[in-house]
Amino acid sequence: MAGQEKKARTAQGVVVSNGMQDSIVVLTARFVKHAKYKKFIRKSTKVMAHDAENACGVGDTVTIEECKPLSKNKSWTLVSIDSKAKI
Repeated sequence: MAGQEKKARTAQGVVVSNGMQDSIVVLTARFVKHAKYKKFIRKSTKVMAHDAENACGVGDTVTIEECKPLSKNKSWTLVSIDSKAKI
């Protein structure tokens, strides 16, 4: 077990804000089955991610990866831009 490294969690989402320098806010959605009613519910989470080149725009679909905490609210980093927004 000493030679193995843990893989960081990755997530895909849509950029909802890029007004900060070197930071973006990404909305990630997932489906969760309700315990009692057995219906699938859409839940979402907004996380801040580090974008060093300020390459993302609002509406872009991106892949982010978990990293060590970079600030109080930022512990994800941008891996790739999957598709640009059509604006």
